[in-house]
Amino acid sequence: MKLAIISDIHGNLEALVSTLDEVRRRGIDEVICLGDIIGYGADPSGCLSVLREHHVPCVMGNHDAAAFDAEVLSTFGSLARIAMEWTISRLQTEEVDYLRSLPYRIERDGLTFVHASPLNPTEFNYLIDIDDAANNFPAFDTHLCFIGHTHQPAIFCEDLIGRTVVRDMRAIVNVGSVGQPRDGNANAAFGVFDTEEGMYELVRIAYPVETAARKIYAAGLPRQLGERLVFGI
Repeated sequence: MKLAIISDIHGNLEALVSTLDEVRRRGIDEVICLGDIIGYGADPSGCLSVLREHHVPCVMGNHDAAAFDAEVLSTFGSLARIAMEWTISRLQTEEVDYLRSLPYRIERDGLTFVHASPLNPTEFNYLIDIDDAANNFPAFDTHLCFIGHTHQPAIFCEDLIGRTVVRDMRAIVNVGSVGQPRDGNANAAFGVFDTEEGMYELVRIAYPVETAARKIYAAGLPRQLGERLVFGI
């Protein structure tokens, strides 16, 4: 079976639709979302609707949690808080209830899925480097753990040297961001894992980024939120 693992959509409907179109084109069997469906972008309800319509399993991201948890929202920087407050004002009660229902962790088929890190996933700590990875390997028992949160694709193998997914070594895999890449590449990012072959692929696809940015400007959100999409930062 082939799994598409998506993360950090952040209200970017154009990126999400383009990603799911590519998923269908590739004949991928299932999609799993690692959270942060909302926040930053101008289409929070649209993104929620698409994921729910397609019955995509999702875990809780910190922006998702901030829709109903003021303590999480209080940890955000100024840009993220402005965007999140705008988002909250536009969500319906049943949409917030859906976000509240999301699990912080999914385990299945020898794989773990969390938003930020397997160690204390409710705290949304960043997993950025080898030291962070070393601290997190004891927090899951499966072959692979898929994460997002940093918006930057990466692979950390258990030997703390390898940077590719192989059958005989556990790894933490960051699939990057669909809706707000921050690695200098504006193309949407997502991961594809073949459970039978044990092979992982990072996929990058172009999407109508200017359209997504214009929606942010039209909504009156901080202009920087649209400009960063264009540059992938």
